[in-house]
Amino acid sequence: MWQILAIVSALFSASAAVLEKKALLKNDPLAFSLFVSVLTAVFTLPFLLNADFEAISIISVLVLFFKSILGAGAFLLVMYGLKYNELSNSLPLLVFTPALVAVMAFFILKENIGGAGIAGMFLLLIGTYFLQIDKSGDWRSPFYFVKRNKAQWFILGAIALFSTTTILDKSLLRDFRFPPEIFLPFQQIFYSLVFLVAFLITKKNHRALAQQFKQSWKPILVVAVLAVVYRYAHILAMKAGPVALVLSIKRTSVFFATIIGGHYFREQNLIRRSISVLVMVAGVIIILLSNL
Repeated sequence: MWQILAIVSALFSASAAVLEKKALLKNDPLAFSLFVSVLTAVFTLPFLLNADFEAISIISVLVLFFKSILGAGAFLLVMYGLKYNELSNSLPLLVFTPALVAVMAFFILKENIGGAGIAGMFLLLIGTYFLQIDKSGDWRSPFYFVKRNKAQWFILGAIALFSTTTILDKSLLRDFRFPPEIFLPFQQIFYSLVFLVAFLITKKNHRALAQQFKQSWKPILVVAVLAVVYRYAHILAMKAGPVALVLSIKRTSVFFATIIGGHYFREQNLIRRSISVLVMVAGVIIILLSNL
């Protein structure tokens, strides 16, 4: 069951990524993140109607708040990465996240990786390597991808934050037994607060904020709806399945986003990048089969 939920999360996440890229062509990443978070929070409020608030504690809420700060930072970094880099070049790097999560889960959550899991993560690394080879074919070029495109720093930062938040997600759902019906709305409310504070601190133009929403409210609305689905499905899958495997399946979303988004935005080297992502997806499949 958790496998199906993870796949649903992946498909809706891929759709959201393409729309996010489109909206970010005309929007500031911070303003866009604030819009999406507020709308998503509103859409998740009905989850609280039949929620069991006695199942949560002050400590668990504080942990969720801390985790949400990191999660909001990761989301914002991805939005900056999508705005200033090609979708088919930046998003696939997130497939490397499950490898880091698997290692962290082994030491923190005591979840075993296994030989096949290591082999799958190796394919993730290989796919990432070939993804970053430049047009000259120089085998050393992947080691300089950040130097070639500084926007990749945003994605690398997001990977580090996502690895931490994923472990905290699993801990909240398993150890603190945080109900998913409360988890999602609270998380979105915290996201909204974080982005609002960041917006006020940066003193961005409020009139420009209203203008951006007026121009892009349709894709923002759709992204918010998609976010409710893929985040809730992800939480349910995370609660039931091994954390690294759930994230591995969810990251197959980058394959669909790379193919669809890369074609839509007419990005370069799409065939090579798609093959690289297929190698990475193969690694994900091996990881999945190793635990069936």
